[in-house]
Amino acid sequence: MTHPSPLARTLPLMLALLAGPALADKADPVGEVSTAFKLVGPNHKILVEAFDDPKIAGVACYLARPKTGGVKGGLGLAEDPSHASLSCHQIGPITLPARLKAGEEVFDVSTSLVFKEQKVVRFYDEKRNALVYLTYSTKLVDGSYKSAVSAVPIMPWG
Repeated sequence: MTHPSPLARTLPLMLALLAGPALADKADPVGEVSTAFKLVGPNHKILVEAFDDPKIAGVACYLARPKTGGVKGGLGLAEDPSHASLSCHQIGPITLPARLKAGEEVFDVSTSLVFKEQKVVRFYDEKRNALVYLTYSTKLVDGSYKSAVSAVPIMPWG
């Protein structure tokens, strides 16, 4: 009886990790710009994506984040930089649910092969009647200090 090679045993796990979370289900691509030409593989880029707050109708956010190119980036093996910018806006009437969990995750995308994500969380500032969205990068060991914030004042609509 032959035993599978170490590569054959780890290949299914590697493919599952490469697949990562499905971004297409959560964000709509708005546009991208190339920031550095790569002779082999895709260029380095900045992606702009839009997503709606899953629990609060009437709020949309735009996230701009870097995407590493080159051979490693094209194969999904590169770690994207931790920078991102965020802009959230009221796009319709907003009705808050009875309870909102402070720091609830509203969006995330994998930014490396394993253990690193760009996350967006939501807070409610009751005193100012505003929703506050924070984006930050995570790693297995510790979070990144690089973050961005956007506030959406809740205003009458129409």
